[in-house]
Amino acid sequence: MVERYTLPQMGKIWSEEEKYNIWLEIEILATESQALMGLVPKEAAAHIRKTARCDAKRILEIEEVTKHDVIAFLTNIEEYVGEDSRFIHLGMTSSDVLDTALAVQLKRASVIISKDLSDLREVLMRRAKEFKYTPCVGRSHGIHAEAMTFGMKFALWFDELERNITRFELAKKDILVGQISGAVGTFEHLSPKVEEYVCKSLGLKPARTSTQVIQRDAHAHYLHVIAMIGSLIEKIATEIRHLQRTEVREVEEYFDKGQKGSSAMPHKRNPISSENVSGQARLLRTNALAAIENNCLWHERDISHSSVERVIMPDSTISVNYILRRTIKMLDKLVVYPVRMMENLNLTHGLIHSQKVLLELARRGLKRQDAYVMVQRNAMKTWDEQIPFLDNLRADYELMKHFKAGELEKMFSFEKVFESADYIFERLGMGD
Repeated sequence: MVERYTLPQMGKIWSEEEKYNIWLEIEILATESQALMGLVPKEAAAHIRKTARCDAKRILEIEEVTKHDVIAFLTNIEEYVGEDSRFIHLGMTSSDVLDTALAVQLKRASVIISKDLSDLREVLMRRAKEFKYTPCVGRSHGIHAEAMTFGMKFALWFDELERNITRFELAKKDILVGQISGAVGTFEHLSPKVEEYVCKSLGLKPARTSTQVIQRDAHAHYLHVIAMIGSLIEKIATEIRHLQRTEVREVEEYFDKGQKGSSAMPHKRNPISSENVSGQARLLRTNALAAIENNCLWHERDISHSSVERVIMPDSTISVNYILRRTIKMLDKLVVYPVRMMENLNLTHGLIHSQKVLLELARRGLKRQDAYVMVQRNAMKTWDEQIPFLDNLRADYELMKHFKAGELEKMFSFEKVFESADYIFERLGMGD
């Protein structure tokens, strides 16, 4: 699978240089909008557009003195623009720039994440169809339950992913808002048309109302959806990790030529991708909790959220991008062992078919609990003595009074499981 999006591309969105460039564009757009309204000389706005620049290193130098990042930024612009810089930032407050820029960064990050989700959807669908009729054992409490198909595992993940895609689109929609509304959101020193112009130019919607900041409930929702995506990734990874255990060995992460699994044991082939993404998912959940804490600020604004967001916003988007790409590659090249799956299906000597016998006895007139006792005593004998379940059933005179020759044997097949897979896949829109 072609890697169209890589970590450095996501990382660039959150670089200091990119952040300051977005700040600069917001300031220029705000000046241009005021020039269109006659509040700033058009010549000055044109000069600002032509000469305004910013330098990340220089901004940090100035900030060492000012102890204020936006003032340092504006001071740096003034060094390039000169006298016309007096028309920059008119009526605005720092968060007009910061929060609107954050929305732009999240918009760009969301494009990458949406593509990742689409690619994961594609690989899940493809591999679900590939193993639609590959029987494997289903487990509850970690114990063999009944037969299913391996493709149904992928279908389950596919279904949850589609819900996450829907959630992400809604969260993305809520987050793509900007503000240019002044010190406490009242537009006292500038027209709302400035906000409309800037937001439209950046592909954002104006916040319907704000204080000095855009309210953080939307940001919390966004990071919670990312955490939910991470929980799906961890769910997939946990299943792969279990199925790769030596005692199970139904699947295995692809092991590249020259790859090493252990510094001490040359034979090791470990599920390292699954373990890596499981760890990252924990960080996403932690960041989502921090985002909720950010929603409660003093009055119209404090900056307790700011230092948190400088960590959790880049970290969560970069991390989810990373684990999505890692999982796509892992699933795309996942090695599957159908023969081993069949061996594991037979590991309990046919016990996985016990419910079929129970239900059939009930259909033939036995009370359910009487039928349960009858089937269970034969199942326990198989557990204890490792005698094939079918042989124990055949030897049970009381049970066999209810079956004709060959009827029991027909129940020990996977045909109904395959029919169920067809139905489920059709319901998911993955029919052939």
